[in-house]
Amino acid sequence: MIGRKIKHYEIEGTLGKGGMGVVYRARDSRLERHVALKLLSDEFTTDRHRHARFLQEARAACAVNHPAIAQIYEIDEDDGVVFIAMELIDGRTVRELIVDRELDLLGSVEVAIQVAKGLAKAHEAGIVHRDVKADNIMVTRDGHAKILDFGLAKLLDPLRRGQQAEGGGADGELDPALVETVAETQVGTVLGTISYMSPEQARGQAVDQRSDIFSFGVVLYEMVAGQLPFSGSSPLDTMHAIAFDETRPLTTIRANLPPGLQRVTSRCLRKRPEDRYPDAHKLVDELQSVQREIETGISARVPIGDQIREGLQSLRDLTPSEWALPGAIGVIGLLILLLLFWRGDFSLSGLLLFGVILLFVFRRVKNRRQHLIKRFSEKVAKLEGVRIIARDGNRVVVVVDRAVAKTYVRVNALMDQVNSRMFYGEPFDVSVRDGLDPEDERKLLHGPGVTFVRQDVLEGP
Repeated sequence: MIGRKIKHYEIEGTLGKGGMGVVYRARDSRLERHVALKLLSDEFTTDRHRHARFLQEARAACAVNHPAIAQIYEIDEDDGVVFIAMELIDGRTVRELIVDRELDLLGSVEVAIQVAKGLAKAHEAGIVHRDVKADNIMVTRDGHAKILDFGLAKLLDPLRRGQQAEGGGADGELDPALVETVAETQVGTVLGTISYMSPEQARGQAVDQRSDIFSFGVVLYEMVAGQLPFSGSSPLDTMHAIAFDETRPLTTIRANLPPGLQRVTSRCLRKRPEDRYPDAHKLVDELQSVQREIETGISARVPIGDQIREGLQSLRDLTPSEWALPGAIGVIGLLILLLLFWRGDFSLSGLLLFGVILLFVFRRVKNRRQHLIKRFSEKVAKLEGVRIIARDGNRVVVVVDRAVAKTYVRVNALMDQVNSRMFYGEPFDVSVRDGLDPEDERKLLHGPGVTFVRQDVLEGP
């Protein structure tokens, strides 16, 4: 296609290839500007009814104008080839930024705010993206987020069965066999898309703007944690996790996060649409509050209703092994309470005191892993030559100026103490590294889970 001309667009080079077609860099000879020209694959455009519905929706998306949405200039056909001319963006996708660990916490929240504002604008116009994911968000070189492919997700309809004819109607259910078949040929595209589906999409139900909010929550979680909240060994396993499994709280993956960020992410990822944000405007407001928390270090007060809701959600997030000790404590507490009744020593004040003590013990037990790893970082930070301490899940990396035997011995001894004092969960692993090149060290600094950075490293050369 290089050097060919489609209508008034002269194709100059390839920008990328996805499941829906190939994107080229092209020059618009009429307006003397460069555009991104997407040529859609035949498999998505041969069905007359779907083709008509797609064109109608894509043309509606052209009317949405917002700084955080990549502008669609034109949708047309030339000799049977359907193409879309879009704004050419000089930047990188959020996926690339996550992989290269180039998004710090403030940067992630800033990108999230811009994307949420763009979604709010589109939703006001009655347009649901249906395919919000890290590969469909680009960040320009000057830091502006752009959502790609608005109105194009209807092209994923081949993954569904029972579609109604022209005139609309509810979406059909996902065809598992077809998902597996397409996944084998388009692993990057289809698996990536499935990982960001809302539960109602995974079940083949009709979607609205709250589905986009769920997918947005997946992107926010991924930017902050450096990993997807839902994953499986196959597309069907991933869809099952989305529909039924709860995510690991962000605070168990990355230390020292503001409470508001976990609250926002958790609400976006609720299984039931009615439990999520009703619209993206409220989401923007809360993300801006989180941004102020990060910048000032002052946590905003959380309404009591939200505290109760998040508390119940955190209980549901515990695995069976994590429930073992709190469950044992609860049983012991119940036995003590029954004993008080039996002996006649029961009183309201005694009950309240007993409840306070039980809640205190439960909180200490639940947060013990976090407290232990925090104390570990504080002790290791005092050792000579320690530059950076970072945690990624159950693995802790200690970067030093020069790795000597006594450092290895001391660090491993401290980690053994941590593992011996844990009540539940997998043990932590620790590695001591030196001689990191500047690029690797920079990626580590901008990655999730950094618990300590020496002042001269923070200030740079």
